[in-house]
Amino acid sequence: MRVNESRVAAPNTVAAPNTVAAPNTVAAPNTVAAANTVAAANTSARGVIEARGLTKVYRMGEVDVHALRGVDLDLFEGEFIVLLGASGSGKSTLLNILGGLDVPSTGTVRYREHDLTSADDAALTRYRREHVGFVFQFYNLVPSLTARENVQLVTDISEDPLDPEEALEMVGLKERIDHFPAQLSGGEQQRVSIARAIAKRPDVLLCDEPTGALDFRTGILVLDVIERVNRELGTTTAIITHNAPIAAIADRVITIADGLVLSEVRNAQKARAADVRW
Repeated sequence: MRVNESRVAAPNTVAAPNTVAAPNTVAAPNTVAAANTVAAANTSARGVIEARGLTKVYRMGEVDVHALRGVDLDLFEGEFIVLLGASGSGKSTLLNILGGLDVPSTGTVRYREHDLTSADDAALTRYRREHVGFVFQFYNLVPSLTARENVQLVTDISEDPLDPEEALEMVGLKERIDHFPAQLSGGEQQRVSIARAIAKRPDVLLCDEPTGALDFRTGILVLDVIERVNRELGTTTAIITHNAPIAAIADRVITIADGLVLSEVRNAQKARAADVRW
């Protein structure tokens, strides 16, 4: 399967997800009907990723560990979602499958018109390289490269990237562009990793506990940057976190427990990252 190399629509041309009036109701978990209810609330936005019936089973010696137990999920263009759950709930496994880093035991994942479930390793590599940006709890920067050079690792292999300086300016690091990771604070290193993730203009930005290693004030700065990327570039954004107050900044909040979608809630009014407290 060849993943389409077509890029995302021009920034800010996607319809804002919150322009659709929707009640703040909880959808029934893990059913196609529930997914269709969410889709109905997003008729102004095109689907980017569609997951149906996802399970993931890990074999640990004599024991089968069920990380996912049948998850249905849709991501729509330009929306901001939070996947909320405790450690061990299955949220990181789900994010890895949506990002093409892992494959489900059963179920299907589609990126636009492409079936990722049947994709080979080369196709999944193209999907990750061309269409998905990743931000992890730990920054994964190359210590011997400056902030600019860490971002260039992505822009040098991308078709239509942002300029590294532009990406770093967007995350507020214009004055730190030639500093090495050891010369940057934890929050600044995380913002470099965000700049690296968005520099290729991905369709989807997947963030795994992006504030988990940061203090409160620095975490708010990082959330503000992610919020700005979603708002100004129109990038479909998903954050997974165990930190419930962060859910206030999302369009939709999907709660996961024991490998199941426990609830889906649409925020009638989103909070700004600067107003979040924990």
